[in-house]
Amino acid sequence: MRVPRPRFPLRSRPRSLAGQLFAMQVVLVAVVVAGCAVFAYVSGKSQAREAATHRARATTQAVADSPSVRAAIGSADPSARLQPYAEQVRRDTGVSFVTIMNPRGKRWTHPDPNRIGEQFVGHIGPALRGHTFDETYTGTLGPSVRVVTPVREAGHGGREGRIIGLVSAGITIDTISEQVGEQLTAVLAVAGGALALGALGTYLTNARLRRHTHGMNAVELSRLHDYHQATLHAVREGLLLLDGEGRVALVNDGARLLLGRDGPRDLVGRTVGDLGLPPELTEALLAEEPRRDEVHLTGERIVVVNTAPVDGGERRGTVVTLRDHTELRALAGELDSVRGFAEALRSQAHEAANRLHTVVSLIELGRVTEAVRFATEELELAQALTDRVVSAVREPVLAALLLGKAAQAKERGVELLLAADSGVEDVPGIPGRDLVTVLGNLIDNAVEAVTAAPTGRLPGPGPAGDEPAPDSPRVTVTVRCTRSGVLLLRVADTGPGLPPGAGDRLFERNWSTKPGRGGGIGLALVRQTAHRHGGEVHARDLPGAGAEFEVRLPLPRKAGTQEVPR
Repeated sequence: MRVPRPRFPLRSRPRSLAGQLFAMQVVLVAVVVAGCAVFAYVSGKSQAREAATHRARATTQAVADSPSVRAAIGSADPSARLQPYAEQVRRDTGVSFVTIMNPRGKRWTHPDPNRIGEQFVGHIGPALRGHTFDETYTGTLGPSVRVVTPVREAGHGGREGRIIGLVSAGITIDTISEQVGEQLTAVLAVAGGALALGALGTYLTNARLRRHTHGMNAVELSRLHDYHQATLHAVREGLLLLDGEGRVALVNDGARLLLGRDGPRDLVGRTVGDLGLPPELTEALLAEEPRRDEVHLTGERIVVVNTAPVDGGERRGTVVTLRDHTELRALAGELDSVRGFAEALRSQAHEAANRLHTVVSLIELGRVTEAVRFATEELELAQALTDRVVSAVREPVLAALLLGKAAQAKERGVELLLAADSGVEDVPGIPGRDLVTVLGNLIDNAVEAVTAAPTGRLPGPGPAGDEPAPDSPRVTVTVRCTRSGVLLLRVADTGPGLPPGAGDRLFERNWSTKPGRGGGIGLALVRQTAHRHGGEVHARDLPGAGAEFEVRLPLPRKAGTQEVPR
């Protein structure tokens, strides 16, 4: 099968940027060197003519001022005395000729003795008027640059003597051209060397440029830059490039948002320590070893950090990727709550089945009265907490959370109580997932505390007003809106209290009293969520035993239903 030939010739791949620059630089160097050579030739030729004129002028003036020349002119045979002198001067000064003549232009000397006595070929009028002048004229030796000056008698009383002769000295154009040719040869040699060195330097520079640009041409580099910028702005994940000194070399929009630094000030060029990030996150970004899927907290977000050093024989920088984990953590918290509700329902269903079997057994034994009394008592106990929570907490998310946590705590032998002063109608302005994050983590920590240590006693009425057993582990929750428009969430337990010297470290990420078990992020999330809504978190030891955590979240002015004295 014959392959049809294309109607149009195939376009070859454009030359790489390094190749284009190499060609441009070679042409530029060649043009510069050629221009310099031409300039050197023109200026050298001009300078050679000017130097020849100066040499001829100096020669004529020296001859004209010589007393021996004046004496020879006044002798019976001037040529006999002047010809040897003129030839000696010509050889010593390097001019092409020295001609001494009478005022009428008749030669007394000449490089060719046969020309002595002939008329001088050239102008002598200005010299007869007492002026020294130069000209380019074609004489017996060919075109030459010559100078003519008068020879005067010795003056008396400051007066110039009369003109008794003329002196002309000159250098032929051929001699000047020969000198310029020698200079041009040297210039061309230097130019050739400069061109060779320039070409070699250009080649080495472009070879390095070719390695750095990976052989791409200008169009490809421009397209790559456009793709690079578009990718940086399109990717939601954060990308941060740090140089070897820990300065920000590149940052995309996602990284600015995740780091909470999306303001107008540019981050490029600033060190990581100047970004105002949490110490743990700053340490992770500056670490020399790679970090994999580390969870860190910023001012408002939870981010997963991955770092990879850029090594090339020496530390050149670090590539940092950031993923937003905030929504995933919130969903995980909601999922935990749903799982807790499911476990609570399973537990209640199991207990209900046991109670139902008991009731059925009593009926089968003919103990109907006892069966009715048992069923009624169990129903009242199961409904007591539900009625208390539903009547006091009208926010459905908080009510469901409290009921689920109460069932979970009961399975672990912990009694969850709702404080008598609790009461809230609505919580506008705060998402339900944030309420779950704050109150859910506080209750979980309190249950952990009372089940992991000996119990104390925290007085307080139960949900139905009954007094709990003094030695039972329990957690008391207070949820209410104050008249000042603040949602108060307080969780107290009968555990061992706060660790000595813990302070604000309680709310730091990865700080935990349970080494080796992971965690250490619950209270950090509580503080982050509270600060995001402009709230506060406080922790204190209770008198006798136990600890209390209190969170205050500002609400819009319309919030707040009642203020019950503490």
